[in-house]
Amino acid sequence: MSKLQIGLAIAGVLLLAALVLHGVWTARRHQPRLADPEPEGRVATHPAAGPVDPVLDAVPAAGGLMLPPAADRKPLLDPLIDVLATIELEHPVSGEAVLQHMPATRRVGSKPYGIEGLHQADGQWEPPQPGHRYSALQAGVQLANRAGALNEIEYSEFVVKTQALADALGGTPEFPDMLDAVARGRELDAFASEHDAQLSVTLRARQTAWSAGYVQQHAARVGFVAGVLPGRMVLPATQAGQSPILGLQYDPQAALAADPSMTAIRDVMLSLDVAQVPRSEQPYVRLREAVKHLAEVMDGQITDDNGQPLSSDAMDLIGSELETLYDKLDARELSAGSVLARRLFS
Repeated sequence: MSKLQIGLAIAGVLLLAALVLHGVWTARRHQPRLADPEPEGRVATHPAAGPVDPVLDAVPAAGGLMLPPAADRKPLLDPLIDVLATIELEHPVSGEAVLQHMPATRRVGSKPYGIEGLHQADGQWEPPQPGHRYSALQAGVQLANRAGALNEIEYSEFVVKTQALADALGGTPEFPDMLDAVARGRELDAFASEHDAQLSVTLRARQTAWSAGYVQQHAARVGFVAGVLPGRMVLPATQAGQSPILGLQYDPQAALAADPSMTAIRDVMLSLDVAQVPRSEQPYVRLREAVKHLAEVMDGQITDDNGQPLSSDAMDLIGSELETLYDKLDARELSAGSVLARRLFS
């Protein structure tokens, strides 16, 4: 073999090796970033009992109003956001009797429907409980929620359900005027629509995509825990009975993948449902801190829903407008994170 042939052979081998190395480098460059191995002995960040999605620390009343824990039962119906109908009773009735005759569903159309009793011993309104006796009852339907204002059909259904309960217990209901109630519902709905804020920012990968495990690991390091729904994590409230401070969402299909390391996620959304979280939690500050940290450690860019970069000045302006919104909710006695605000903005 001539020197020329040997040289060409060596050059070919080197070229082939270069192509193989380039292919490996390119593949690794485009491979989603994987979670770092946890040091031995390190406590797992996610709850051992499985995914949780902290919400109201309450008992759902068959799809209607949320009842507080039995040890702290307080009246939930409020004339500020409910239409109330009083039911005068011929004689006191037991909590068991009230529960037995309550409607099968605690909703009127798209609105929560609830019943409360006036405790014979202490004169306090409360959701009916076994072992208690009540000298009067009141029924209520919510004037508005995110599904809209109370309408005439829903009000009529409210009357029918309440009348049936009163008849079964030997009571006489007194209903407010329908037109007045519907008008109140529309006014409250208009206020709620103008002051309902659900903020979100998007974190987009600048170059290399992220695996689901990579997203989960870095989100967990800033306090997020796994939610019930695939691809959802939440930042829990500091007080029991409150909604999560923030939500974090990514592709649910990636979360369900058999091999999360093979998934490729290019964007993650962090969200804040303003009316559901108390102002004292400083949720917007927490949102900014979390997304800024994640952007730094995950090599991401902070953008709005349309993919436009969000500057610090733009986020400062949002924060200023948010303070004004909080003030308006406070003035209406619907402070963010309160029971009434969580009911209205749901």
